[in-house]
Amino acid sequence: MPEPIRSPLRVVIADDEGPARGMLRQLLHDVPDVRIVAEAADGLEAVAAIEREAPDLALLDLQMPELDGLGVVRLVRRDRLPLFAFVTAYDAYAVKAFEAKAIDYLLKPVDRVRLFDTLQRARDLLEHETARDLRKDQARLAVETYEDPAGLAPLARIPVRRRDDIILLPVAQVASIVADGELMRLTTLKGETHVISHRLKDLETRLQPGQFVRVERGALVNVEAIVRVSPLPGGVYLIALANGQELRSSRLQSRVLREQLLKL
Repeated sequence: MPEPIRSPLRVVIADDEGPARGMLRQLLHDVPDVRIVAEAADGLEAVAAIEREAPDLALLDLQMPELDGLGVVRLVRRDRLPLFAFVTAYDAYAVKAFEAKAIDYLLKPVDRVRLFDTLQRARDLLEHETARDLRKDQARLAVETYEDPAGLAPLARIPVRRRDDIILLPVAQVASIVADGELMRLTTLKGETHVISHRLKDLETRLQPGQFVRVERGALVNVEAIVRVSPLPGGVYLIALANGQELRSSRLQSRVLREQLLKL
């Protein structure tokens, strides 16, 4: 009996460098049972393409402006998250990639044989129920994976979801960042609230030094948003923000506030 014809592996490729996308495109075109369903020139385009096309596999550049490969995995809706592999010029990020349960990690320039191995690994996973469990792990671990801030410029904007849209929220417009379990709640100077999946300590390392101050273990406030600091019994403070929010400082962070903000 002839072997059954298998469905093409549907792939999205994302890279902010045109030549790199072109190389991947050429390599994939040489594989008969692979179909490129979309290309993206940055992370935001990648999120939109993945949610629109629901591919089997996403090949993501690990370093893209505004939203990198890990950021794409964090932002894609969980019911649309495909298997993913990272493509990058730097092998220093291999550990990070595999901690996030990427199915592979490809170095530029991408080797043809290594790419074919990645495609076969994706097919093997998709033929088993383990692919569904792996996607869940990818979504969770992409949030938990530590990001080394060394060499990265401070964030100017933070990608957040608003229903079907992705908003690039200027950091300067954020009044407070409060951890809420595995999520973070960002409140703007206008009182708008956004929820993102990220770790507070990792986001803190990407903020401009001195722009935010920690008022308790799970909360950061924008220094420019503070309008009043009122002493409370026990050596702590009630911090009033320009958007009407009030946050209470911990005893430990109250000492830091006194040193950083309340001395001439």
